[in-house]
Amino acid sequence: MSDFRSAILRLLPSGPIWSREPGSMAYKLASVWAPTFQRNGARAGNLLVDAFPATAVELLPEWESTLGLPDPYAGESPTIERRQAQVVARLTDNGGSSIAYYTALAKSLGYDITITQFVPSRFGKTFGGTFGGDAWAYAWKISAPQFTIQQRQFGNAFGEPYATWGSTVLQCEIRTRAPARTILMWDYGGQGNPAVLGNFELDFNTLT
Repeated sequence: MSDFRSAILRLLPSGPIWSREPGSMAYKLASVWAPTFQRNGARAGNLLVDAFPATAVELLPEWESTLGLPDPYAGESPTIERRQAQVVARLTDNGGSSIAYYTALAKSLGYDITITQFVPSRFGKTFGGTFGGDAWAYAWKISAPQFTIQQRQFGNAFGEPYATWGSTVLQCEIRTRAPARTILMWDYGGQGNPAVLGNFELDFNTLT
């Protein structure tokens, strides 16, 4: 604050009535004004950080509003870091339909996944494999760690949890980009009993 007070005092006219000594009226007024100028300067400097979606905090709701976020499917209280990652993912998304595209999208959100595609049973298929009908042509199994833990890092927004885990944001983003007829099966921790999600419900046993 002293730097701002000194700067204000240097802007005052010169003369006997404009004393810069501590206790003078000019000095007292400068001490009152200095905190406001300091606060405004700090907030202006913060715009350099807040203007970028990857680090935005105060302007994050503006970015989200532009992109149709927050998405209710992502959970009621996603962390600042998850929200930032989701904004960046949507801004940088160029679209795609390959496995490489979806795994890269998940990576940008902080998740390492693998995707397995299936085919219906047909003559000549390897003996001993999964037997299923035509619905398997649209089935994906998305394998992800059972717990994707995001630890707090220096510089993260104040007031957030020290660690978070969950995959609601991942499910939200892939679900909205998957082809309309795709049947998504989520396999966490390699348990082999994925939960089926999509625009309609389909029991896993119906596919086998």
